[in-house]
Amino acid sequence: MNIVFLDADTIGRDIDLTSFSKLGTVTYYGFSTPEEMRERITDADILILNKMRADSYTLEKASHLKLICVTATGTNNLDKDYLARRGIEWRNVAGYSTECVTQHTFAMLFYLFEKLPYYDNYVKSGAYIDNTTFTHFSNVFHEISGMTWGIIGLGAIGQRVAQIASLFGCRVIYYSSSGKNNQPAYERVSFDELLSQSDIISVHAPLTDRTEGLMNREAFKKMKKSAYFLNLGRGPIVVEQDLADALNADELAAAALDVLCSEPMRADNPLLTVKDSRKLLITPHIAWAGIETRSRLMDIIWHQIEEFQNSYLSPSIQSSPV
Repeated sequence: MNIVFLDADTIGRDIDLTSFSKLGTVTYYGFSTPEEMRERITDADILILNKMRADSYTLEKASHLKLICVTATGTNNLDKDYLARRGIEWRNVAGYSTECVTQHTFAMLFYLFEKLPYYDNYVKSGAYIDNTTFTHFSNVFHEISGMTWGIIGLGAIGQRVAQIASLFGCRVIYYSSSGKNNQPAYERVSFDELLSQSDIISVHAPLTDRTEGLMNREAFKKMKKSAYFLNLGRGPIVVEQDLADALNADELAAAALDVLCSEPMRADNPLLTVKDSRKLLITPHIAWAGIETRSRLMDIIWHQIEEFQNSYLSPSIQSSPV
């Protein structure tokens, strides 16, 4: 079968993809525009993509297409109704990044919570050389033990964050945007209760009609002024202008984001008005990107294709004369 990678650069050039040649004839493209995609997949049996849109326009010329593998959990880039009409199967990957995203959640929190940008700059500036004591107390920080950690989205990642936050001595509460999630190990609260009670709020929810724009001006107003906000879910869950306004008005202690409404970041993103690195940390959608995580992701994709090929070929094998 012909296998086409349409945006291989989104996986990283440091990942070994040579094993895919065992599954068929492989063509790699680092990046593709929708117009390029139309021309590049005319002979493809299997597509591997991350952010590329798969719909009637981009797939029109793909007359041999049988399977699309998404190198991510989210599948909002797939027109599933169109794929169903064409009889094209699709696969995504869930659960591969739980440990990495959890790790990044705590890395972002502690970077801000313990005022690490300030202390790093303090030492590197040479000021510590002339300090009169061995400790510098200018930026006070606290223990998270005894604090309340509120989680929006208690799926696999949210549960792992909850487990570790509990080990640090936090009281963990959560809000279910769907109203269906019930995890008896933790206290489920209303959205307003989560906002008003939490010292730390982290978002690990998918983007849905219920979560889009959930963290807006009204939500930030209900949070403690001493609270820390983390978004490792999806960018549009946050109204970025409202978050920028809250930070610039000192209505929150700090915020950390690994996801934005538009990625890559746009030059007119309102969060660029927040210049203080002690109040805002943004990373370029890297929470999932540990090399072990990406290798695990592609190993799962490899086995999905192998399984599909075996099931696709098995009817013809069974009907072949002995």
